[in-house]
Amino acid sequence: MNAPANIKTNYRADFPGIPADWHYLDTAATAQKAKPVLDAIARAYGPDYATVHRGVYARSANMTLAYEAARKRVAGFLHAASENEIVFTSGATDSINLVAESWGNANVGADDRIMLSQLEHHSNIVPWQMLAERKGAHIDVAPLTDDGQIDLDWIEENITGRHKLVALAHVSNVLGSLIDAKRAAAIAHKVGAKLLLDGCQAAPRVPVDVQDLGCDFYVFSGHKIYGPTGIGVLWAPYAILDVMPPWKGGGSMIDRVSFEGTTYAPAPGRFEAGTPHIAGVVALDAAIQYVESIGLDVISDHENATLAKAREALAQINSVRVFGPDKSMGILSFAVGDVHPHDVATILDEGGVAIRAGHHCAQPLMDYLGVPATARASFGIYSDDSDVDALVQGIERVRKIFG
Repeated sequence: MNAPANIKTNYRADFPGIPADWHYLDTAATAQKAKPVLDAIARAYGPDYATVHRGVYARSANMTLAYEAARKRVAGFLHAASENEIVFTSGATDSINLVAESWGNANVGADDRIMLSQLEHHSNIVPWQMLAERKGAHIDVAPLTDDGQIDLDWIEENITGRHKLVALAHVSNVLGSLIDAKRAAAIAHKVGAKLLLDGCQAAPRVPVDVQDLGCDFYVFSGHKIYGPTGIGVLWAPYAILDVMPPWKGGGSMIDRVSFEGTTYAPAPGRFEAGTPHIAGVVALDAAIQYVESIGLDVISDHENATLAKAREALAQINSVRVFGPDKSMGILSFAVGDVHPHDVATILDEGGVAIRAGHHCAQPLMDYLGVPATARASFGIYSDDSDVDALVQGIERVRKIFG
């Protein structure tokens, strides 16, 4: 299968971290960085470096403008109503914990319920378990359909007025399945619950309009979208953020501090205690600019075409089992007979193919699938047919070695 006509063939050249003889198929874990992102990091730590929101000297003022311009760009990327709805965090994990510690502590009580699904990442499970343990709340887990989708019919049948929150992956990091987010929001809101979407795997692959989706919280990590590590985003409508109490205390998040008491800055500032990851925010801006210059529709088409070729090739190998729906978003989890995925990944690495092997921070899903782990190939804008060919050749070598 050829790439779509509107995709140029040299995006790989934009990524200095991918040499010609290396096939990087672990984008779902972390994406490689385009040169404009690396350049932005170098400038932010070099000639542009200064603190933000504090200094009155010119460079600090300019860096503050760049920092807040990045907030505005993220707001546009998510189609938020205002940049004041964007909170910078250290990653999606931090964003989810923020919601659990702030909104959750204020709104979830004894015998309330939280709805999750069987395919959630640990970061969208453990914070809610910790909250439930503190509050005496309960967690319900939605099963999956036969093709690996979150069973929204089951959620609709089993959700009740005791549910305060529904927290689901927009795209599964293991199966690549894309949820009908608008329907999930409607189901949650029908009983007065909020919907949080884990957008780590969706934001790099599909256009996200948080207002159209109707969710109440949206989170993603910068390093999944060709940006740096250590930076993430929490979006929520300002009306929700405005009444959420602060989670971490320190500099920047305050209005006035005295030993008699402290008043806090309005959102989003009250959730950004301490000196922020300045270079990370500026580089995230560069990453989003890079993605938008290509177009998420182009990226999605390219990934899906590459993934379709890989699925078709693996389907011809009798001993390979592929997990998840036929139309998954840039992610392909599989098993090679009874060979442990770690052995598969090791042999593939010997041939210059980098994949992920393990439980992918989704152990409950592994239990559900009845396997200890899977091998996972995941694609990006830099992936091409040579990566698929190398993957297939590596799997054939696995089969020969293990008989």
